[in-house]
Amino acid sequence: MFEDKSQELTPISKLGEFGLIKHLTEHFPLSNESSELGVGDDAAVINPGGKKVVLTTDVLAEGVHFNLGYVPLKHLGYKAVVVNLSDVAAMNATPTQILVSLAVSNRFPVEALEEIYSGIQAACARYKVDLIGGDTTSSNTGLVMSITAIGIEDEENLVKRSGAKPNDLLVVSGDLGGAYMGLQILEREHAVFLANPNMQPEMEGYDYILERQLKPEARTDVKTILKELDIKPTSMIDISDGLASEILHLSDQSKVGFRLYEEKIPMDSLTISTADEMNLNPVVTALSGGEDYELLFTIAPADFDKIKNHPDFTIIGHAVDKEDGNFMVARGSNQLIPLTAQGWDAFLGNQQGE
Repeated sequence: MFEDKSQELTPISKLGEFGLIKHLTEHFPLSNESSELGVGDDAAVINPGGKKVVLTTDVLAEGVHFNLGYVPLKHLGYKAVVVNLSDVAAMNATPTQILVSLAVSNRFPVEALEEIYSGIQAACARYKVDLIGGDTTSSNTGLVMSITAIGIEDEENLVKRSGAKPNDLLVVSGDLGGAYMGLQILEREHAVFLANPNMQPEMEGYDYILERQLKPEARTDVKTILKELDIKPTSMIDISDGLASEILHLSDQSKVGFRLYEEKIPMDSLTISTADEMNLNPVVTALSGGEDYELLFTIAPADFDKIKNHPDFTIIGHAVDKEDGNFMVARGSNQLIPLTAQGWDAFLGNQQGE
């Protein structure tokens, strides 16, 4: 857990619950006007100033969502915040506050929680959000984190999953599949270490996909870019469970079908080469891998010229009538491959449908 094995560690019991909260949160200043009262009282107070409030929450459990054998605690804190801010960004809203709750076993000293909170603080600074509260408690099963993110936005700017219409264009930000391939590298090298602790992990050359897995970023910038392009999406969702799953979510909520073009799916060259190295189909990593935290959205056909050459976005398909279903058009042919939800499912512990 720590590089310095001789470091004197502080048991949580030395501080107690309230002392621990004060210790971990005393260096989190408030920066948003909507944050009227933060950590330290019975409840936080936010004043959205007439705007709509967007709320989302996620639970991350050790052994289900992360493996501390290869996930640094600081990165874990950062990522835990980012995955929630991504959901706020998917509503086309601006994230403003977070609440953090932890359940920890007695194997975690205060210094371990300091590492987690240093990652949380880095994310707060990067995205200009305020930590305004939370809770800590004990756990018999390792580390569990729950983060709630709050965002505010004018009602007319909010985007839901339910607004897509037939012929709307399907667009994605960034590239896909990298986070899943980063996870495969981490899992491979962790297995090698467990078999022979004297073996050095072979991580060189995989920097981009490792960062996509360990330190993803929320695409809060997309809102600003689309506003500058004078485009308001008709529907939107973030890609946490894989492209196929998210397309099906938009389909279900908007009552439309989709045609996804295999050849249009954006992937980084390192994602493709690493998938080839591991005898995986790169397209499958994009469709089912998840944790890319890019934004998937639809726009009106009239906005095609505004976005067609933009380096941040790729048009990957279009909406059709609901009864026409959801299919991927195979590369180099007109073969239609049914889209199925095979993304991550925490309750199955594997991929859906397997």
